[in-house]
Amino acid sequence: MHPKIVPGDTAWLLFSAALMMIMTPALGFFYGGLVRRKNVLSTIMHSFLILCLISVQWVLWGYSLAFGPDVRGWGIIGDLSWAGLNGVGLAPNPAYGATVPQLAFVAFQMMFAVITPALITGAFAERKRFKAFVIFTLLWATFVYDPLTHWVWGHGGWLSRLGTLDFAGGTVVEIASGISALVAAIVLGRRIEFQRGEGYPEDPYNAAMTMLGAGLLWFGWFGFNAGSAIVSGGLAANAFVVTNTAGAMAALTWMTVSWMHRGTPSVVGATIGAIAGLVAITPAAGYVTMPASVLIGMGAGIACYLCVHFMKRSGVDDVLDVFAIHGIGGLWGTLATGIFATLAINPGAANGLLYGNPRQLLIQAFAAAVAFVYCGLMTFVILKVVNAFVPLRVSEQEEVMGLDATQHREVVAGAP
Repeated sequence: MHPKIVPGDTAWLLFSAALMMIMTPALGFFYGGLVRRKNVLSTIMHSFLILCLISVQWVLWGYSLAFGPDVRGWGIIGDLSWAGLNGVGLAPNPAYGATVPQLAFVAFQMMFAVITPALITGAFAERKRFKAFVIFTLLWATFVYDPLTHWVWGHGGWLSRLGTLDFAGGTVVEIASGISALVAAIVLGRRIEFQRGEGYPEDPYNAAMTMLGAGLLWFGWFGFNAGSAIVSGGLAANAFVVTNTAGAMAALTWMTVSWMHRGTPSVVGATIGAIAGLVAITPAAGYVTMPASVLIGMGAGIACYLCVHFMKRSGVDDVLDVFAIHGIGGLWGTLATGIFATLAINPGAANGLLYGNPRQLLIQAFAAAVAFVYCGLMTFVILKVVNAFVPLRVSEQEEVMGLDATQHREVVAGAP
């Protein structure tokens, strides 16, 4: 055992990585319960395939691009000296965790790289060709996720040097997936029923399955946020509790707003609200107090609910409201970090606006804008490049029949 390795920290980080691993198949169930029966398997397969594909990509070159030694010191991208995890071993890397093997950090960060493109799939569910989806995912992870990760979390990354605070992925995961989902929904176009003037298809397969998926996502989020402390201790404990509090508050807020707006407390709405709160607390979890987490959760419940209804009226067919939940939730969380962050929670970070440092809010806003612009533009380019070789969208007949039957030749019981 390397003399600097602390077994407790290593165990905590590996356990957090395992918690996060379950989030991606859980996302498949969360999304799968909301689509129509004829597209359930294809929707779940999106998440499962990404778990396999990006796990390999991360080892071969993704980790090196995201966290490898900086090219020319510009803070733009890592070089490929760690490709295939060459030179990455059991010894700690002080830049990423002085008390854990670097391989444990690799495993933990791998799960972020896996779930981020999986989030996007909710926007193009029920209409994207599987081959195009596979190619898009690989390109997006390489040219969008890996560079942005280096900017924010990589040693010497330019947004990190600027002072951006992103504890567990408000920009890297949430804004990146949210804006990419919006672009994908626009480029692929609306589902056939909507094009025909029939409105958005409303025939979710299984709300109970969605609730189970949401519960497993919530469970995994403790690894997502509290694990980002890297070591076990007080900071991890704080991140754990504020994560739970924000998710719970957002669920209550969404349910209440929905109750006032629609006359009934929505079951599915409460689960979606919880996810919105978990999204919003993600960048702030290691920087804010318990009362702040309540306000962050409340803000997410209101903002994301309003955005969902705005998007429905906009004509953009973001099937599972990825932009409203992750894009807007991530934006609110990133800005809220600039408001509520305090050195009392994390002496190694910075105070926010509420504690006399308005500059931090400006830095957070700039980082969010960079993530929106870069990820949006690159997603558009990648989609157009893929479409030049493989059509992004299935044929009308295939869409009507359902992607389970046409893309996989497998259907769930009872499907037509």
